[in-house]
Amino acid sequence: MANEPDGSLRERLIDVGVELVTSEGTGSLGLREIARRAGVSHGAPRRYFPTHQSLLSAIARRGFGDLGTRFLAAGAARPAPREHVRALGRAYVGYALEQRGMFELMFRHDLLDSTGREPSGAPRLREQTLPLFTLLTRLVGACGAAEPEVTAAALWAGLHGVAQLWGYGSLPLVLGADATGDSGPPVDALVDAVVDAHLGTAAA
Repeated sequence: MANEPDGSLRERLIDVGVELVTSEGTGSLGLREIARRAGVSHGAPRRYFPTHQSLLSAIARRGFGDLGTRFLAAGAARPAPREHVRALGRAYVGYALEQRGMFELMFRHDLLDSTGREPSGAPRLREQTLPLFTLLTRLVGACGAAEPEVTAAALWAGLHGVAQLWGYGSLPLVLGADATGDSGPPVDALVDAVVDAHLGTAAA
């Protein structure tokens, strides 16, 4: 490992972090544990990430990249704005339920550094996250919302609530559903209800 290129080791530290948060959640992401799993000294991550926050941000950036890919796929067929918003909502909640540990990390801005730039020159985390909200705002505006940014923020909050409460088991409990949606209202129906609540029920 002594001759391992810096870029390779840096990416391996991020890979280990992604594996940890996926399998064990955000509580597993200590610097020492990441270093141990990567097979390096506990001080090695500091060579690439000046703070714990910067390493966690690099891990979260992977999550936002994956979510962005899902958003692209949701709009690949160029649906009408309202249907595009529905597709984004389903992609968002679907990702949250499939990648619960990563999803939690991505929105723990108390643990992340959204504005700092890594020595590697990687973009700030906010430069990867804000375009996703900008896309939602643009689509909400195309649906006729008077205040697109406020409406988009409220819609996002509603979708996030569905994702969290479904993942915690609270919504399946009150709706008489199971966590897979095989009984009771499916989670997609809740996504559609959130979209209609904020954009109205008229066709786009």
